[in-house]
Amino acid sequence: MKKEIRKKILQLKESLSEQEIQKKSSAIFNTLSNMKLYTNANNVMLYVSFGSEVLTKPIIDDLLQQGKRVFVPVAVPKTKELIVSELKSFEDDLEIGHFGVMEPKKDALRPVDPTIIDLIVVPGVAFDKEGYRVGYGGGYYDRFIPRLTDQTPKVSLAFEMQLIDKVPTDKYDIPVEYIITEKQFIKIKKDND
Repeated sequence: MKKEIRKKILQLKESLSEQEIQKKSSAIFNTLSNMKLYTNANNVMLYVSFGSEVLTKPIIDDLLQQGKRVFVPVAVPKTKELIVSELKSFEDDLEIGHFGVMEPKKDALRPVDPTIIDLIVVPGVAFDKEGYRVGYGGGYYDRFIPRLTDQTPKVSLAFEMQLIDKVPTDKYDIPVEYIITEKQFIKIKKDND
C-alpha cells in the first residue's frame, strides 16, 4: 500500500517545474521562519533536499546566517541508522552520498548526540493530517526519532499535493507534530492537547 502511495506522489511531484518548486518552497519557508519553534531553536536538524522536494538550502542558509547550529542526517545503509552531523558550510562540507543525497564528506563528518537537537525537519513523500507519513522506504527516521528527546518538535515540510486522506500505519510509525504546506499550517492534536 505504502509503495503505491509513494509511487503516485513521487510521479505527481516530478510534474512540478523548478519555478513552482521554488515558489511553493518559498511560501513554506515563510511560514516556518515565523514560527516560535523555529526562531527559538538553536540546534536544528534537517535534510538536504534533492529532486522535487521542498527546498531546504534557503533554510540552512538562514540558520547559518543567524549563527544557529545546523545538523544533517547521514544514512548508514548497513544498519539503516542515521548519524547526526553538524554542517558548517553548505558549499564546503557536502558531497553526493547514499541514494544520491548530499551528505557530509568524510573530513566534514562531525557527529553529535541527537538529544541536543531542539527542532527536527522530517522528510517524507506523503502525509496525512494525523501527522503520519510515507517515507522513502528505508525506515531510517522511524528508527531515529525515538533517540530525540520528547520535547523536540517534529515538523514536516510538504507540497499540498503530498497530503493524502490516510497513511497506512504500523506500530513503528511515529507521527510528526506539524506539517507546513504552501497553503496551510497543520498542528496535529495530541491526545493530551
